[in-house]
Amino acid sequence: MAPTVSAKDITLSVVDQSPMRKGSTAAESLRETVALAVEAERCGYKRYWVAEHHNSTSFTGNSPEILIGQIAASTSTIRVGSGGVMLPHYSALKVAEQFRTLNAFYPGRIDLGIGRAPGSDQRTALALTYPRPPADVNRFPQMVSDLLAFLEDTITDEHPFSGIVAQAGPMPDEVPDVWLLGSSDFSARLAGLLGLPFAFADFFGTTGEYGPAVAELYREQFKPSKYLQEPRVNVTVQALCAPSDEEAQFIASSRNLSKAGQHLNLQGGLLPPEEASVYPITEIARQYIESLKPAYVDGTPERVRERIVSIASDYRTTDVGIVTNCYNFEHRVRSYRLIAEAFDIG
Repeated sequence: MAPTVSAKDITLSVVDQSPMRKGSTAAESLRETVALAVEAERCGYKRYWVAEHHNSTSFTGNSPEILIGQIAASTSTIRVGSGGVMLPHYSALKVAEQFRTLNAFYPGRIDLGIGRAPGSDQRTALALTYPRPPADVNRFPQMVSDLLAFLEDTITDEHPFSGIVAQAGPMPDEVPDVWLLGSSDFSARLAGLLGLPFAFADFFGTTGEYGPAVAELYREQFKPSKYLQEPRVNVTVQALCAPSDEEAQFIASSRNLSKAGQHLNLQGGLLPPEEASVYPITEIARQYIESLKPAYVDGTPERVRERIVSIASDYRTTDVGIVTNCYNFEHRVRSYRLIAEAFDIG
């Protein structure tokens, strides 16, 4: 039986997918991401991570390294990072250069979360590397090892890229914290083998049933390293908090409908809850939405706090990230404020 986690032990962070409303613009969505980060810092959240999506009509965060710089420049204490950079699209050297540069501007505040998923459909993934051939995801472990070496200037003499540095000058006192992100056992095993922290994507809505087992596998596979002596697990959940359960469910209808967009050919961003809550949907879409709802943490501050504590206990961690997607920016800000107050993290 998993040990019980107390609410007072939990640290909260934000993972922002930079959602866009229907009829809005990418510029507005991105400005809201920066504004939300400022509010998250004020509320006491520990980290602010931004996601990477491509060819999306619902999310505008396709360049996390640029967003991180904007957010870090607008805040002063909160850690800022990627949740995450989809490493197979890029070269390990280029990503190391980008994050060494960010770290030079904001030392001690930059996190580099990396994943191997495309963050898009396969055709878009091809476009991201064209005219070069797409990266072989089986080489992801080598890419991670190379990235760590470029970040730390520890490329060995035997390496084909020996002598290449990610940034001129002596090594900084600190380099970005590197996290492996995942929703399956592959990244969990790799994170354990390399002795890196591991963040599990419970917020997908389809991974929570096996997520705690994946986190346990990571702990079993973990080998102490210069990065960590003990396993470190983050779990990120999809949550929406409002003064009443009824209002939370109403606001969440925008997110729920968007999640079922693939079954309804919906494009162009989140619909307002007044439309989303009464939108005519197919039976397949309805069943899909209903299958996801149990994984979402929606409701009053008390209900959300109780569910987050329960999930944290299942994963045996006190490190919890929160994704909140809804139509109105004011509702999103209020949700993060209410959760922060419920856990008294300010």
